[in-house]
Amino acid sequence: MHKGSCLCGKVRYEVSGDIDEVSMCHCKQCQKAQGSAFAAVAPVRSADFRITQGAEYLKEYRATPNKARVFCLECGSPLYSARDDRPEMKRLRLGTLDTRILADKRYHAWVSSKAEWFDLADELPRFPEFAR
Repeated sequence: MHKGSCLCGKVRYEVSGDIDEVSMCHCKQCQKAQGSAFAAVAPVRSADFRITQGAEYLKEYRATPNKARVFCLECGSPLYSARDDRPEMKRLRLGTLDTRILADKRYHAWVSSKAEWFDLADELPRFPEFAR
C-alpha cells in the first residue's frame, strides 16, 4: 500500500497496486505544470487509486482536450493526470508520495524538449518523445 498527500495535507490518497515504473517527462507541458525541468510520474491503475481525504479540494485543468491534470485547489500540488481515452490508468505525480517506492523500470521521456539548463546526469534510458 502506498500513501500520498498534497503539500497542505488536505488531499490524501492511497495506491493499493505496485508502482514499478517511473518516467521523468521532459515535455514542455510537464515543465510548465511542475514549474521544474521535468515531472516524475508513474502509471497506476485507476482501480488501485483512492482519494481518502479531501476530494472536495480536487480541481482539474485541461491544457489539451483529452487530458485532465488534477491538483489541490488549496495548495496547488499536482497529484495526477488522467486521459479520457484511458480511464483505467492515472499518471501519479511521484513527489506527492509519502511512502517509498523501488521501481525497476525508470527512464526519461520527451528529452527532445528537455530544458536547456538541466543536464541529465544518469544512465537511464532516454526517449526523444513518449516512451513506448
